[in-house]
Amino acid sequence: MTSKKLVNSVAGCADDALAGLVACDPNLQLLQGHRVALRSDLDSLKGRVALLSGGGSGHEPAHAGFIGKGMLTGVIAGAVFTSPAVGSILAAIRAVAQAGTVGTLLIVKNYTGDRLNFGLAREQARAEGIPVEMVVIGDDSAFTVLKKAGRRGLCGTVLIHKVAGALAEAGVGLEEITKQVTAVAKAMGTLGVSLSSCSVPGSKPTFELSADEVELGLGIHGEAGVRRIKMATADEIVKLMLDHMTSASSASHVPVKPGSSVVLMVNNLGGLSFLELGIIADAAVRSLEGRKVKIARALVGTFMSALEMPGVSLTLLLVDEPLLKLIDAETTAAAWPHVAKVSVTGRNRSRAAPVEPPETPDSTAARGPASKQMVLVLERVCTTLLGLEEHLNALDRAAGDGDCGTTHSRAARAIQSWLKEGPPPTSPAQLLSRLSVLLLEKMGGSSGALYGLFLTAASQPLKTKTDLPAWAAAMDAGLEAMQKYGKAAPGDRTMLDSLWAARQELQAWKSPGANLIQVLTKAVKSAEAAAEATKNMEAGAGRASYISSARLEQPDPGAVAAAAILRAILEGLQSQGV
Repeated sequence: MTSKKLVNSVAGCADDALAGLVACDPNLQLLQGHRVALRSDLDSLKGRVALLSGGGSGHEPAHAGFIGKGMLTGVIAGAVFTSPAVGSILAAIRAVAQAGTVGTLLIVKNYTGDRLNFGLAREQARAEGIPVEMVVIGDDSAFTVLKKAGRRGLCGTVLIHKVAGALAEAGVGLEEITKQVTAVAKAMGTLGVSLSSCSVPGSKPTFELSADEVELGLGIHGEAGVRRIKMATADEIVKLMLDHMTSASSASHVPVKPGSSVVLMVNNLGGLSFLELGIIADAAVRSLEGRKVKIARALVGTFMSALEMPGVSLTLLLVDEPLLKLIDAETTAAAWPHVAKVSVTGRNRSRAAPVEPPETPDSTAARGPASKQMVLVLERVCTTLLGLEEHLNALDRAAGDGDCGTTHSRAARAIQSWLKEGPPPTSPAQLLSRLSVLLLEKMGGSSGALYGLFLTAASQPLKTKTDLPAWAAAMDAGLEAMQKYGKAAPGDRTMLDSLWAARQELQAWKSPGANLIQVLTKAVKSAEAAAEATKNMEAGAGRASYISSARLEQPDPGAVAAAAILRAILEGLQSQGV
C-alpha cells in the first residue's frame, strides 16, 4: 500500500513544490522551461562568482530555501530523490553567466547521478567558454571503511553553501572559493538516525523497521543505514551517534578532540516532532561539552530533510575564528536560521528563581482548626483521588485525552509528599495558598490551573475570619475566579457543575446557628447529584465541547472528581467527631 501524500500528481509534485516556494518569495524566480530557481536580483551579481547547487527534490528546505544574498545564486531541482537534468543545469549556468557573473561554482552532493549530470553540464559550459568549477561534498560519517564511491553528501552541504556564499558576497574569486570550501568540507561529518523510513510519492516505504529498532547511518534518500540498533533513550542514541562519527578507527570520522571548537547542526529529517528535536539538541550539547568540545555555534531545525522521515542527523564542523566569521556573515536565504553570533559553550543557561515575598502575619492562625485535623482531612482526600485514578481516566477517554485520573493522582501524591515535609500552616488562608502553589506546580493541565485559581481566590476571605460565613464566602470567591478565567458556567458539563451545586447549599453557613456537618452533608449530596447529571448535558466548555454530545454517555470526570473531594472532606471531618 502506497503512502498518502497531499499532491496534485506524482509526476508534477516537484514542479508544484518549487513553484509554490517561488510564488511566496519575491526574492526568487523560476527559469522558464526548467525546474530551476534563481535569485530575482541576478543582475546585481555582475562581477561576482555565482553559486549553483541542487539535486533531487524531497529534501526541503534544501535546496531552494538557501538561495539568497550571502548563500546560493540558484538551484536546479530534480524529481523526488532524482538528479536534475543536464539541460536544466546547463541552462542555469548560462543564465548566471549572461547576467554578468565572473564564474560559477557548482556545489554537488556526492551521489553518482549528481556527479555525472552536474559534471557533464560543467564540461559543456566550459566548452562554451564559461568559467565553471565543481566541488563534490561528502560529509557522511557512517562508513568505517571507505568505499570507492566515497562519502555521501548530507546536511553538512548546507554549511558549504553558507561558507561559499559569504566568500562570494565578499568578492572572492572562483579559484579561491573552490580551494577554501574544499578544505572546509574535509573538516566536517554528518550522521543520521531514523525511527522509520520515508516513502516517495506513489510508492511504498523504502524500508521496514520493527517497533524496537532504529536505523543508524542512513542517507537522505530513504536508503537503509549501516546497521540497526535497539530503541533507546535520546541520550543513549546521541552518545552512540557521536561515538560513531568521532571514532578515530573509522575512515570517515570527524577528528573532534577535547578542546576542539565546532559548529553543531541538529537536522530534522522531516518527520521528527519539535519536542524530540529539542531533546536531541540538549543531549548533543551535553554530550559534546562532556567531551570537552566547545560548541561555537548551534543550529537546530530542518535544513535537509528526507521527505517525512522521522529521524535526525547531527553535523559537526571543526571551526576557527576566520571560518566562524563566514558562518556568521549575513544572508537573506529564507531557510537559514537566526543564529546568535556567540559561543553556545561557556554561557550561563539559567537564572536564579525570583525570591518569594515573605508571608504576612495571619491573624486567624491561632483560631484556625488544628494542624492535625487538616492533615487527616487532606490525607483522606489524597487516598480518595488515588483510588479513583483509573475510573476518572476511563471517564475522560470519552471526551478528553484520558488523563483526568492521572492528573488528580499526581496532585494527591504531591500533597502527600508535602505533608511528609512537615505540618501544614495552621492558618486556613495560608493553607489554601500553599495548596494552590503546589497544585499549580505539580498537578498540571487545566485542572491544576482551575484548582489553583479556586484555592487562591478562596483564601482571601479567610485572612480575617475563619467562621462558617467566611468559608461560605471563600467558596463564592473561588467559583467566581474559576468562572472568570475558565469561562465555564453551570450546565456546561465541567467540574464547576459539582462545585456550584455544593455552593448553593453552603450558603446556609451564612445564617446564624448553622451546623457545619449538616450543611456540608447536603452540599456533598447535591454535588454528587450534579456530577451524575452531567452525563445528560451537552458540553459547553473544556475539551468535551469539541466532541459530539451523542458520544458523551458518562458523567464528566472533573465533576465526579470535585464531588469526590467534597465527600472526602466531609468524611475526614466526621471521622474526627467534628
